[in-house]
Parts: sequence; C-alpha cells; structure tokens
Amino acid sequence: MFVRELTTRPSRRGVNVVALDSGAGLANATLQQRLVPVRLFYDFLIEEGLRESNPVGRGAYTPGRRFRAGQGSRPLVPRMVKLPWIPSDAEWLQLLAVFRDEPIRNRVMLALAYDAALRREELCSLRTDDLDPAHRTLRVRAETTKTRRERVVPYSAPTGLLLAEYLRHRAMLSRARGLLFLSESRRNHGEPLSLWTWSKVVRRIALTAGVPRFSTHTTRHLCLTDLARTGWEVHAIATFAGHRSTDSTLRYIHLSGRDLAAKLNSSMAQIHAWRVGTLAEANSPGTTEDSA
Repeated sequence: MFVRELTTRPSRRGVNVVALDSGAGLANATLQQRLVPVRLFYDFLIEEGLRESNPVGRGAYTPGRRFRAGQGSRPLVPRMVKLPWIPSDAEWLQLLAVFRDEPIRNRVMLALAYDAALRREELCSLRTDDLDPAHRTLRVRAETTKTRRERVVPYSAPTGLLLAEYLRHRAMLSRARGLLFLSESRRNHGEPLSLWTWSKVVRRIALTAGVPRFSTHTTRHLCLTDLARTGWEVHAIATFAGHRSTDSTLRYIHLSGRDLAAKLNSSMAQIHAWRVGTLAEANSPGTTEDSA
C-alpha cells in the first residue's frame, strides 16, 4: 500500500515530472530515497528475530550477510538511471548572454564552477587562501567535498583575469581573509554568500535565458563531458572531479547525440571505404582465374 501510494502521489512540480520519471507524480530517485528507511527498518526487525524476510530487500536474505542479490531478484521499485542533462551550444550561448550583464561576483563564480568542475558547496565554500594565482590553481578542501577528499584543480587564464577583478571588488566589501564570495545585499552586506543565494541566482538566470533545466550542477556535468570530448582518460577525469571510482565518473560523463552521430558517420565512412576498396580489388583484372 505504501509503495502504491508513492507511485501515484502527485508531484508539486506538476505533470512534466509525471512524463519523465516514474509514470506517476514522484521522480524515481525520490521513490528510492523514500524506500531506504523502510528497508533499514525491516533489516532491524530481521536482526532482532521479529521477521524472517524483508519485503523491501535487494535479494535473498542470508543471516550475518544482510541481503544478497539472487538470480532473477527484482527490486520493489525498479531503479532508473538517466544521463545528466547538459546544454546545447546554442543554450550555453543564451546563458552566457544573460551572465554577461551580471555582477562580477556571479560571473567569476560561473567561470570557476565550470573550469574546476565544482559542486555548489565546493564553490561557495572557497576561501581566499585556497587560491594560488601564480599557478592558477585552487584548493578544494576535504570538508567541503562529497567524498571528503581534498584536491587541487586549475582554472583558465580568462577566469584568472575575472578573479583578479573580483578580488579588487571584494576588497571594497571586506579586507578580512575568509570565505571568497560575499553577499552584497543590504541585509547581509559583506557576509558569506549562502548556497541558497547562489542557487537562486542561477535559477533566475536560467529562466531569463530560457534554459530552465540549467542548475548549479550543470557546469560540473558540462566540464567533465568536455574533458571527455577532448580525449582525457577516465582516470584523469575522475581525479579532476574528485570521484572515488571511475564508476561515478562514467555516470556523469556522456557524449551527446550529436557527438555519437559524428563518430558513427566517421566510422561508417571508413568501413564503407574499406568495403569499396575490397570490392575493387576483387573485381580488378587478374584477381580471379578465367573459367574455361
């Protein structure tokens, strides 16, 4: 009954989510999250000897080993895995056209978010002493990352110029060392910029540009995908992104349909040329014996 109610509950976001995800109101990822505490509760009941099976388990239960996936076992709610969305070139230009009129702080935050593939918390938690302008690198502190692993990542020369301009502007707000990005609102003037403020800025710009799917995480997806397009190895991209394993990297990196079409056309052209060549050789004089 609980699962049935989850799969039919209407979403606050409206009918668009119905068509994209679960066939009902809630997104597939939301359904999975709602089932986690139920699964853990039944795990506890089994450990206490109050139940013999878990209706939300991942497979057959083995005492002392929790659940193990068995042959033919199916989850209560199938997990859907979707590719992360990235903007087209035209959509990216639309966004940049709007960002061009933004204050220097917002422009440099977008540039750093893309250059260093930063998550929202990593970006908003940058400190002034995390920067190394001489080498154009920045340190992403372990306590701000999802995997709790520190890393040092580079940023581009154009972003370095924007950053230098912002640092001069920041000095007029506060000369104190600390968090890099500061609020300029009358209520929180000179205070650290919050995650939610940056999300609101990005959301406003996305709607103004007519690209509503753009979010604070899109620049990270776009950067990692661009690195894959330029030929970076998966392990190098995983290190750059701060992923624990390449499995996470592969989920975040994908080639667009246009890229796949170009690869297909290129490979098919080579295959076609090879087949035409072999046919020409087969039909050239002297390749077959004259029949008597």
